[in-house]
Amino acid sequence: MTNPLAVGLDFGTSGARCCVIEAGPSPSILFSSRHAFAAPRTQTPQHWSDALAELLVAIPLSLRARLEHAAICATSGTVLFADRDLQPVGPALPYFDDRAEPIAQGLRPQFPPPAQIDALARLAWLWQELARHALAGRVAHAMHQADWIAARLLRRAPATDWHNALKSGADVAVGEWPAAIRSLPFATRLPSIVAPGADLGPIAPAAARYFGLPATLRIHAGTTDANAAFLATGAHRPGQAVTSLGSTLSLKLLSTRRVAAPAFGVYSHRWGDLWLASGASNAGGAALRALFSDAEIAALSARIDPETDSALDLYPLPARGERFPVNDPEMAPRLTPRPADDAAYLHALLQGLARIEAAGYSRLVDLGATPVTEILSAGGGARNPVYTRLRARAAGLPVRPAACTEASYGAACLASHASVKCAG
Repeated sequence: MTNPLAVGLDFGTSGARCCVIEAGPSPSILFSSRHAFAAPRTQTPQHWSDALAELLVAIPLSLRARLEHAAICATSGTVLFADRDLQPVGPALPYFDDRAEPIAQGLRPQFPPPAQIDALARLAWLWQELARHALAGRVAHAMHQADWIAARLLRRAPATDWHNALKSGADVAVGEWPAAIRSLPFATRLPSIVAPGADLGPIAPAAARYFGLPATLRIHAGTTDANAAFLATGAHRPGQAVTSLGSTLSLKLLSTRRVAAPAFGVYSHRWGDLWLASGASNAGGAALRALFSDAEIAALSARIDPETDSALDLYPLPARGERFPVNDPEMAPRLTPRPADDAAYLHALLQGLARIEAAGYSRLVDLGATPVTEILSAGGGARNPVYTRLRARAAGLPVRPAACTEASYGAACLASHASVKCAG
């Protein structure tokens, strides 16, 4: 008897991805594809809809006919309003749009930690704009990006998940919208809240016909793209951590206790009976790439002895300002003195990043999170063995690359319950 197939769909900033897996103890990837957004920072719901169709239709018919489960992950904090026919009313406001920050500042006193309200402020900003243009009366649904895309398959507005709801002010410990939100003018348009991976129902018959999908396909509540990437690593025990080594350093740690510290940008997602504590430094690959190309980093790394320490104390920020593991908006990059030997300079920079990562996990533990037992690595820096060893020495912990970090794979695992269930 064959195992069920599941499809995960990931909608990120630069593009969308699809992954089809065969469920089981060790899920195997049967198909994957990608759709690039031509103008990533100006994408619209129509772009998401076009990408969804392209990704689904590209799945081979032999696999499409066997699909039993589907889940969607998307960018955290991207929101929009829709009418009764699920058509957008006004624009979608992406997570990186800061026009709602003045509203966020006004809302924060009503939502003490651990509440997160960045996406809620974007909804409030959009509502004000729609009201100003006499369009608010058309609004039937307040939605996150993943909700709206799932609605294309369900042909109705779905419940949202804990992870997307967190930054819209939801009390994810109980899965409800708090009283302070229920007094907002668009409160009745907010969706109900369910666990990530929860069964939302079957695909709508019209959508099944349109995309050529089985009428029995079950749609599951999704998650955010970053959380789906964490799911993809397979980390599931308290103390396991994942560091994303990209333009910045993003740290996530599974904990038995919830931690939150707005001053450091630290918050926790509900993860079944656990909590996923998160923090991010501004330091990272962006600062390195301003100094060396990827080829230079690889060549120079081969000349570094990771068992020795550099005498330099550098802090590779791309620009002024740091929030985690220290909160100092005026902190300047510390990139000097620069040795004449480029390998020695890179050694000091990589060591600086390793120390920042170690300090970040120490900060999370100091705030109450479960002590780290193992660090899994994602992102380009994970492929550098010298950097990996420097990080292991700085943290005093085992560090290894994650087997997989594709968010679409994590979403597929969530849909099939083939990986750790953050539904609890």
